[in-house]
Amino acid sequence: MKGTEGKLVTVNPTSGQILNEYENMTKENINELVRRAREAFSDWKKDIQKRADSLYAFADEIRKNKENLAVTATREMGKAIKESRSEIDKCAWTIEYYADNGKIFTSDEIVNTDARKSVIIFEPIGVIGSIMPWNFPYWQALRFAAPSLMAGNTIVLKPASATMQCGIEIEKAFINAGIPRGIFQTMIGDSSTAETLIDSEINAVTFTGSVQVGGKVAQRATSQLKKTVLELGGSDPFIVCEDADIEKASTGAVKGRFINCGQSCIASKRFIITKKIAGEFIEKFVSKTEKLRVGDPLLDDTDIGPLVNSKSLNNIETLVSKSVKEGAEVATGGERSNSKGFFYRPTILKKVSPKMEVASEEVFGPIAPVITVEEEKDAIKVANNSKYGLGASIWTQDLEKAEKLSRSIESGIVTVNNVVISDPRVPFGGIKNSGFGRELSRYGMLEFVNVKSIRFYDQLVHNHHVE
Repeated sequence: MKGTEGKLVTVNPTSGQILNEYENMTKENINELVRRAREAFSDWKKDIQKRADSLYAFADEIRKNKENLAVTATREMGKAIKESRSEIDKCAWTIEYYADNGKIFTSDEIVNTDARKSVIIFEPIGVIGSIMPWNFPYWQALRFAAPSLMAGNTIVLKPASATMQCGIEIEKAFINAGIPRGIFQTMIGDSSTAETLIDSEINAVTFTGSVQVGGKVAQRATSQLKKTVLELGGSDPFIVCEDADIEKASTGAVKGRFINCGQSCIASKRFIITKKIAGEFIEKFVSKTEKLRVGDPLLDDTDIGPLVNSKSLNNIETLVSKSVKEGAEVATGGERSNSKGFFYRPTILKKVSPKMEVASEEVFGPIAPVITVEEEKDAIKVANNSKYGLGASIWTQDLEKAEKLSRSIESGIVTVNNVVISDPRVPFGGIKNSGFGRELSRYGMLEFVNVKSIRFYDQLVHNHHVE
């Protein structure tokens, strides 16, 4: 939100009250951050043990400051405080995971060739511009930062406008942990300043957000030959087979859809249920959803806080109304739940057609559309008939069938008998309009390194005729 004279304004979605105003950084300010990052890079890249020690210190710092960080996130974007606390815990774990394993992930690899010695080495590429969203303001920034920093890169973060203070708090934590200025810096500004960051002397860009903006980021960055990783969200299918444990599946459905008020890129967003068990599943799904407590996100017993802003609330309200006009039925929810703030009741829609907008576009909010199909093969067809391909979950007690179905799903991630979650030990990312490149695991770490081949010969090779 923009305030007076172009200032950036953040708003508490629980009350609608203004939290802070920030001055947008100028082009000169941003270029100075990047210059400082480049200077810091020359020393930071030299000693991997020093980098590991710094990340351990940072993890300790955010754990020590967990409550303040959690409250900051909840006030800025509305997630339940217990979820904010869990986000900090996951960040600390991931930071330590890369401090533990980063040296192993980037160790030199010896290969056999006609040369006396051949080696593959992994070198950091420099300063990475990180453009991140508001829905998981710490996790999104740090799940990229942890492997990139451990590899030896430095970072300039552009946080989402809605969660500017969260981004500022991350930089403060690095400084308080004794890590030199320039290693991780946060720039302050609205979306217009992202272009300045991309055009600066950074070496690569990582972006998490919408397909529309991601396309523009990629076009701008790649036109300057800068490496880009895009995580653009999804419309993840949640497939319940006839032989599924309905009790577990319905519990998973509540968790998978309504985490962070449904504002998650890997939330379950399309519930595809075989006809035979649809009635039982919907009944249990509705019953468990209605037990969720909607209210003040700073209270420990709150499950669902507000949507991030009034625009999101209006979009959800309009989408539900449109779906009902097209033939969907509200099984529960379907209305605002508070007189103030941006609250909407967790909503389940049944009799949804795959062609409805609520089932074909990425919906960022607490709406669960249920699509009933005749057979499991139809469920796979509906699941794959999407422009997105981030994650998917399949519920069945037949693991041999699960193996077959998992390989048929067009996505970057498949989880059987659980909801999709990101994990530093496995790659995260999608296909189709869900983006390209990977975060997390060793594969995420190697996205922003130069994979360099070196070969040592005793004598000149004369018999090669092709480059």
